[in-house]
This record gives sequence, C-alpha cells and structure tokens, in this order.
Amino acid sequence: MPLMDLSAVGRTTTTTIAGGAYQMWIEGEPLVGALIGFCAIVAPGSFIAFMLTLLIAARQTPPPHWVGEMLRWAHHFQMWSMLEVMMLGIMVALIKISEVAAVETGVGMYAVFALMVLIPSILVTFDARELWTRVDWVEPRPPRTSPGVASEAQAR
Repeated sequence: MPLMDLSAVGRTTTTTIAGGAYQMWIEGEPLVGALIGFCAIVAPGSFIAFMLTLLIAARQTPPPHWVGEMLRWAHHFQMWSMLEVMMLGIMVALIKISEVAAVETGVGMYAVFALMVLIPSILVTFDARELWTRVDWVEPRPPRTSPGVASEAQAR
C-alpha cells in the first residue's frame, strides 16, 4: 500500500514503509533498515496476530496451555511497536518534503492512522490479567495406557 506519492520537476514516485526500510538497507544502512522494518512492520503485525490468536483462544474454557507464552510474546512485540515515533517521523518528512515537492497521501497513510487507533484500543480493552487467571498452569498428563498394554511392555 503506497504511503505517499511525491511529485517534483515532472517526476512522480511512490513510497511504502517496507520500501523505505529496503532503501535504507541498500544505501549502506542495514542496521537502520532492519530496525525500521522490525519496528514498523514485523512488531505491529505480530502483535495484532498474537492478540487475534489470544482472542480466539480466550473463548475456550479453560484456555490452551500455550496462551501464557503467547501473552508474554505479545507484550514484547507491543513494546517494539513504536507507532508514535513512526508517525512523528512521517509527519516531519511530509512537512520537509512538501517544501520541495507535491505530496499526496496514499492508502498506506490511512492504514497507519488506523493502526495507531487500533493498537491503543486493544491495549485499553484487553484484560491480560483476567486471561492469566484462567490459564491452566498444570502440564498436561500423558495419555494413560490400558493395564494389558502396560504389562506387555514391562514383560519385554
């Protein structure tokens, strides 16, 4: 999804967040490109995927045993989803670039805005403590074998 379209001196170009991270990578800044890719694409996407999975798993009684681990991972990805910093960077870039080029926002800009509303909404409405209390922390027991099968195994 194009984030913005830039037009200057008869040339038009489109940019995306992934394209910006890739451009940083090929221009000799692989660490910055990887951080942008992780914090702007991987972390928010993983956080939303984990929260959706947790929402579906929370409907079961009791929740599956892996829910606790997924809650931990969701928390880590939420911390790395630096949407406020990304939006501030986009706004500064728009203001600076608009001085020398015509800038039109693309569909991706509206998606970033929706993401900035969605993630805080999730954080406000999701009660992780309630789900933590419902998780069964006992390891599942191995299936029982019938007495006849057990005695045959011991005889060998």
